[in-house]
Amino acid sequence: MRTRHRLATALSASLLAAGTVLVSSAPAGAAPADKAQVLAGFTQSSAASYQSWAAARADRSAWSAYGFDWSTDHCSTSPDNPLGFPFETSCARHDFGYRNYKDLGAFDANKARLDSAFYADLGRVCDRYSGISGASCDALAWTYYQAVRAFG
Repeated sequence: MRTRHRLATALSASLLAAGTVLVSSAPAGAAPADKAQVLAGFTQSSAASYQSWAAARADRSAWSAYGFDWSTDHCSTSPDNPLGFPFETSCARHDFGYRNYKDLGAFDANKARLDSAFYADLGRVCDRYSGISGASCDALAWTYYQAVRAFG
Protein backbone atom coordinates (compact mmCIF):
# COMPACT_ATOMS: atom_id res chain seq x y z
CA MET A 1 0.00 0.00 0.00
CA ARG A 2 2.82 2.43 0.86
CA THR A 3 4.52 1.72 -2.47
CA ARG A 4 1.29 2.52 -4.32
CA HIS A 5 0.92 5.73 -2.28
CA ARG A 6 4.51 6.75 -3.08
CA LEU A 7 3.93 5.99 -6.76
CA ALA A 8 0.71 8.03 -6.79
CA THR A 9 2.45 10.91 -5.02
CA ALA A 10 5.35 10.79 -7.47
CA LEU A 11 2.96 10.67 -10.42
CA SER A 12 0.99 13.64 -9.09
CA ALA A 13 4.20 15.60 -8.53
CA SER A 14 5.35 14.75 -12.07
CA LEU A 15 2.04 15.90 -13.53
CA LEU A 16 2.26 19.13 -11.60
CA ALA A 17 5.85 19.72 -12.69
CA ALA A 18 5.05 18.93 -16.31
CA GLY A 19 2.04 21.22 -16.18
CA THR A 20 4.13 24.07 -14.85
CA VAL A 21 6.64 23.72 -17.68
CA LEU A 22 3.98 23.47 -20.35
CA VAL A 23 2.08 26.47 -19.02
CA SER A 24 5.01 28.68 -19.92
CA SER A 25 5.59 27.09 -23.34
CA ALA A 26 2.02 26.91 -24.68
CA PRO A 27 1.03 29.25 -27.51
CA ALA A 28 -1.07 32.23 -26.45
CA GLY A 29 -4.75 31.31 -26.27
CA ALA A 30 -4.19 27.56 -26.63
CA ALA A 31 -4.53 25.14 -23.74
CA PRO A 32 -1.43 23.02 -23.14
CA ALA A 33 -1.40 19.71 -24.99
CA ASP A 34 -1.45 17.74 -21.74
CA LYS A 35 -4.68 19.29 -20.42
CA ALA A 36 -6.51 15.94 -20.44
CA GLN A 37 -3.68 14.22 -18.57
CA VAL A 38 -3.47 16.97 -15.95
CA LEU A 39 -7.26 16.90 -15.55
CA ALA A 40 -7.09 13.13 -15.09
CA GLY A 41 -4.39 13.60 -12.47
CA PHE A 42 -6.60 16.01 -10.54
CA THR A 43 -9.66 13.74 -10.59
CA GLN A 44 -8.51 10.30 -9.41
CA SER A 45 -9.73 8.54 -6.25
CA SER A 46 -6.41 8.78 -4.40
CA ALA A 47 -5.58 11.16 -1.59
CA ALA A 48 -2.56 12.31 -3.61
CA SER A 49 -4.83 13.32 -6.49
CA TYR A 50 -7.09 15.20 -4.09
CA GLN A 51 -4.10 16.99 -2.58
CA SER A 52 -2.76 17.94 -6.03
CA TRP A 53 -6.14 19.36 -6.98
CA ALA A 54 -6.42 21.27 -3.69
CA ALA A 55 -2.95 22.78 -4.19
CA ALA A 56 -3.84 23.80 -7.75
CA ARG A 57 -7.15 25.25 -6.58
CA ALA A 58 -5.31 27.34 -4.00
CA ASP A 59 -3.02 28.72 -6.75
CA ARG A 60 -5.34 28.84 -9.76
CA SER A 61 -3.28 31.49 -11.52
CA ALA A 62 -0.46 28.97 -12.00
CA TRP A 63 -2.91 26.84 -13.99
CA SER A 64 -4.63 29.61 -15.95
CA ALA A 65 -3.22 28.47 -19.32
CA TYR A 66 -5.25 25.28 -18.98
CA GLY A 67 -8.53 27.16 -18.92
CA PHE A 68 -9.95 24.97 -16.17
CA ASP A 69 -13.42 25.79 -14.89
CA TRP A 70 -13.06 26.14 -11.11
CA SER A 71 -16.66 27.24 -10.52
CA THR A 72 -18.76 25.28 -8.08
CA ASP A 73 -22.15 25.25 -6.45
CA HIS A 74 -20.64 22.84 -3.91
CA CYS A 75 -23.21 20.16 -3.08
CA SER A 76 -25.90 21.67 -5.33
CA THR A 77 -29.26 21.43 -3.59
CA SER A 78 -27.98 19.09 -0.86
CA PRO A 79 -26.44 20.49 2.33
CA ASP A 80 -22.71 21.26 1.97
CA ASN A 81 -22.03 20.15 5.54
CA PRO A 82 -24.80 17.69 6.46
CA LEU A 83 -25.03 17.13 10.21
CA GLY A 84 -21.78 19.10 10.49
CA PHE A 85 -19.73 16.77 8.26
CA PRO A 86 -17.59 18.93 5.93
CA PHE A 87 -18.52 17.65 2.46
CA GLU A 88 -18.25 21.05 0.73
CA THR A 89 -14.71 20.67 -0.66
CA SER A 90 -15.40 17.13 -1.87
CA CYS A 91 -18.40 18.51 -3.74
CA ALA A 92 -16.25 21.31 -5.21
CA ARG A 93 -13.75 18.79 -6.61
CA HIS A 94 -16.62 16.73 -8.01
CA ASP A 95 -17.97 19.86 -9.74
CA PHE A 96 -14.47 20.53 -11.10
CA GLY A 97 -14.36 17.09 -12.69
CA TYR A 98 -17.87 17.30 -14.12
CA ARG A 99 -17.47 20.79 -15.56
CA ASN A 100 -14.06 20.20 -17.10
CA TYR A 101 -14.80 16.81 -18.61
CA LYS A 102 -17.97 18.28 -20.11
CA ASP A 103 -15.84 21.08 -21.59
CA LEU A 104 -13.53 18.46 -23.13
CA GLY A 105 -16.46 16.47 -24.49
CA ALA A 106 -15.35 13.45 -22.46
CA PHE A 107 -17.87 13.47 -19.63
CA ASP A 108 -19.73 10.22 -20.38
CA ALA A 109 -16.47 8.25 -20.51
CA ASN A 110 -15.37 9.66 -17.13
CA LYS A 111 -18.56 10.10 -15.09
CA ALA A 112 -18.38 6.79 -13.20
CA ARG A 113 -14.74 7.44 -12.25
CA LEU A 114 -15.55 11.01 -11.12
CA ASP A 115 -18.40 9.71 -8.99
CA SER A 116 -16.10 7.05 -7.47
CA ALA A 117 -13.47 9.72 -6.70
CA PHE A 118 -16.20 11.78 -5.02
CA TYR A 119 -17.14 8.82 -2.85
CA ALA A 120 -13.47 8.27 -1.94
CA ASP A 121 -13.16 11.95 -0.98
CA LEU A 122 -16.25 11.69 1.22
CA GLY A 123 -14.84 8.51 2.75
CA ARG A 124 -11.67 10.36 3.74
CA VAL A 125 -13.83 12.98 5.43
CA CYS A 126 -15.68 10.25 7.31
CA ASP A 127 -12.43 8.54 8.34
CA ARG A 128 -11.96 11.41 10.82
CA TYR A 129 -14.94 10.18 12.84
CA SER A 130 -15.65 7.04 14.81
CA GLY A 131 -18.55 5.37 16.53
CA ILE A 132 -22.03 6.65 15.77
CA SER A 133 -20.60 9.81 14.19
CA GLY A 134 -18.51 7.74 11.79
CA ALA A 135 -21.45 5.51 10.92
CA SER A 136 -23.66 8.55 10.34
CA CYS A 137 -21.03 10.16 8.13
CA ASP A 138 -20.56 6.94 6.14
CA ALA A 139 -24.33 6.68 5.60
CA LEU A 140 -24.51 10.25 4.36
CA ALA A 141 -21.49 9.72 2.09
CA TRP A 142 -23.18 6.67 0.57
CA THR A 143 -26.39 8.66 0.05
CA TYR A 144 -24.52 11.53 -1.65
CA TYR A 145 -22.67 9.05 -3.85
CA GLN A 146 -25.87 7.29 -4.88
CA ALA A 147 -27.46 10.65 -5.66
CA VAL A 148 -24.66 11.70 -8.03
CA ARG A 149 -24.61 8.27 -9.66
CA ALA A 150 -28.34 8.53 -10.36
CA PHE A 151 -28.82 12.25 -10.98
CA GLY A 152 -25.36 13.77 -11.55
